[in-house]
Amino acid sequence: MTAAESWFAHASWTEVIWLVVGFAAQMMFAMRFLVQWVYTERARQSVVPEAFWYFSLAGGLMLLTYAIYRMDPVFILGQAMGLIVYIRNLYFIWHHKRAPEHPPAPAE
Repeated sequence: MTAAESWFAHASWTEVIWLVVGFAAQMMFAMRFLVQWVYTERARQSVVPEAFWYFSLAGGLMLLTYAIYRMDPVFILGQAMGLIVYIRNLYFIWHHKRAPEHPPAPAE
C-alpha cells in the first residue's frame, strides 16, 4: 500500500474535506498569478489588475481558514499579514474609483 493509499484508508471524511478545502484555497490563491501574467503579456509591461487583489483576498482568506483548522501558527501569521496588504490595495482601488475625475482647484 502506498503512503497516499494508507493516508486515505485512515483519514476521516472531515480530514478529506479539509484537504479538498486546502487544495481549493491554494488554487484560488494561485489564480492571481495567472491573471497578473495574462494582463502583463497583453500590456507588454508589468501591471497588477484589480482581479489579482480579489483572487489574493479570496485565496488568502481560504488559506487562513485552512491554517486555523490545522492550528499552524506560522501559516496563520503569514496569511493574516498578507490579507492586510490585499485589503489595503483594494481600498486604494475603490477610493480611486469614487474620486471625482477632475478634483476642484485649490482655493487661493
